[in-house]
Amino acid sequence: MIEPVPGQPAAIADCGSERALVVADYHAGIEVGLRRDGVELRSNAETRRERLLRLLVETDADRVVFLGDLADAIGEPTGAERIELETLLKTVTERVPVTITKGNHDGSIEAVTDGISDVTVVDGPGTRIGDVGFCHGHTWPAEEVAAAPALCTAHEHPQVRLEDEVGGSRTERVWLRGGIDPAGFPDYDAVGDRMVVCPAFNDRSGGTFVNEADGFLSPFLPDGLADGEAYLLDGTRLGYYKSI
Repeated sequence: MIEPVPGQPAAIADCGSERALVVADYHAGIEVGLRRDGVELRSNAETRRERLLRLLVETDADRVVFLGDLADAIGEPTGAERIELETLLKTVTERVPVTITKGNHDGSIEAVTDGISDVTVVDGPGTRIGDVGFCHGHTWPAEEVAAAPALCTAHEHPQVRLEDEVGGSRTERVWLRGGIDPAGFPDYDAVGDRMVVCPAFNDRSGGTFVNEADGFLSPFLPDGLADGEAYLLDGTRLGYYKSI
């Protein structure tokens, strides 16, 4: 129902009537924020956009779902970030409609999207398309979203740090996939069967080392993920994420 695109931090969700290309934590304009923190990096706006457009062509998806934090600034996007967002959305909507499930960085995303047709923005509790529920994950999903057979969420930017026998290490983005534990949703009448936590599309955004810390950001993680396994972007199964 939710299948990662091999080698890419994106997935295809089979929503019944349509296939959606799912992209999480795009963080347009991230270089602006990094610059304020003293990190000077050339903008990757064009590279990010071209990478997404290639995926759209290769997957022949009917819609793009941005799974929250499409923007990077907490407030209203301005300057280079706004230009990146406008260019991205206008280019994508020339091909397919767009759904944005708002993340904690998207509080004023409507300042950009209101002038662009074929863009639907939904609040933090998310939305359901067919048998797939979509939410960013910084807040609790709506009842109908959590009750979907498959829940697709983000926010964590899940990563693992892998070490070799001589002490070298590298960082890799991962998918987390597993069953939903109803105990992690104590106030819900019903929840679905499976959950997928998506890696960040933006490779400059950092993340949570899921094999080193218990400090998940989402209110329903890790308790809501019954048997989460980590997978590298190339599909390599690493096993239970806490034991990596």
